[in-house]
Amino acid sequence: MKLKHLIASLALPLAGLAFAAPASAFCGFYVAKADTDLFNDASKVVLARDGDRTVITMASDFRGDVSEFAMVVPVVAVPEREQINVANPALIKHLDAYTAPRLVEYYDENPCEADRRYRMMENSAPMPAPPMPSAADEAESLGVTIEAEYEVGEYDILILSAEESDGLIKWLNQNGYKIPKGAEETVGAYLKRDMKFFVAKVSLERHDGSAMLRPIQVAYEDEDFMLPIRLGTVNAEGKQELFVFALTSKGRVETSNYRTVKLPSDMDVPIYVKDEFADFYKAMFSHQVEKENGKAVFMEYAWDMSWCDPCAAEPLRPSELRELGVMWLDDAPEGPTPRGMAPSPVDVFVTRLHLRYDAKTFPEDLTFEITGDRENYQGRYVLRHPWRGDYTSCSAASEYASSLVERWDAEAVALAKLTGWDVNDIRDKMADGGYSAAAIRGVDVENPVNKKSWWKRLWGNG
Repeated sequence: MKLKHLIASLALPLAGLAFAAPASAFCGFYVAKADTDLFNDASKVVLARDGDRTVITMASDFRGDVSEFAMVVPVVAVPEREQINVANPALIKHLDAYTAPRLVEYYDENPCEADRRYRMMENSAPMPAPPMPSAADEAESLGVTIEAEYEVGEYDILILSAEESDGLIKWLNQNGYKIPKGAEETVGAYLKRDMKFFVAKVSLERHDGSAMLRPIQVAYEDEDFMLPIRLGTVNAEGKQELFVFALTSKGRVETSNYRTVKLPSDMDVPIYVKDEFADFYKAMFSHQVEKENGKAVFMEYAWDMSWCDPCAAEPLRPSELRELGVMWLDDAPEGPTPRGMAPSPVDVFVTRLHLRYDAKTFPEDLTFEITGDRENYQGRYVLRHPWRGDYTSCSAASEYASSLVERWDAEAVALAKLTGWDVNDIRDKMADGGYSAAAIRGVDVENPVNKKSWWKRLWGNG
């Protein structure tokens, strides 16, 4: 059965931003996500595609009197009953959370300690040294076991197990892994499941019910891979938001008749964005749309669904993927899994596309192509918490203080470019939070080697 024209308008109101609890991650501590709830009048469509076979899942966050809801689905043939299904709304919510652009954070370590270790490495023999017995002994005293240790690229990786969360968190904090307060419950839950912890650092040496309606699904075969959107613009008031989640076995999906543009990613942004991530992301997306004259489709995520890094949500289970129409996973087993990994390897690649459209900017329906490109990409924005200590305690600390001022200014400029916000307003807001040259006391940031007078350092005055 061939069904060519499958969807019209799903422009319906959404709720506010939802923040998830922080979760440990290799690429920084996950802080918040920019899911579809940020955008009013948004539609969500999942397309599972294999050859000519497609399953489309159409969802909305309609709230209100359900008698007022209507969906218009153009078709060129009458589908059989067995080709139509209703899906669990939690499936799309899970997929939305898993693919959402994300905010992560890092904590700088004491620059004097980093400098001391670097000098020790310079004076040591070229052969890699085995783990320090004291480190293992210290770990053992806290109920932590170093199961394995690796050097992978620029990363130093440890695989840890532990008897309890308090000991593990204490060991991690003592060894430079800054774990946010309140993580005990989350860590403890993983330990109860007999899970291990994958931790890593960058080696400086090597570094370069309701009223909610369930989604409607239709399974069909068609050589054309496309999504009609034009009907939804006929009576629309203003621009609409559309999120497309494409699932394939071959790689990322792009639009072939409109430009597909990756959103700027891996950008360092000011610390205050943590409390304003929703406003930041909406402003950033709007600014990028304007830069493309409203005529681009934006890629927010493209990833192998066997894992995630960092995880805004757990990878979907094979059973969830099958419910979303992934028909090539018939024999994938289920089972318990560590965080960040699928229950078993799944040959599914997801692409998350986001567009803001009307009849003028998107006069044609969307046509897609499966590129075969399996390179992972995610919209990811980074907070870097500075080390707060005596910046005159060593030359490395004073040089670090000088670099902070440059770093903060670069963050302000980056945020202005991303969002279109006034850079001076951003700098003022950063200064109010203590992220400016005025916050670096006792160091001449123009000449960081100049320290406090010796008598001020002697008694800690000034």
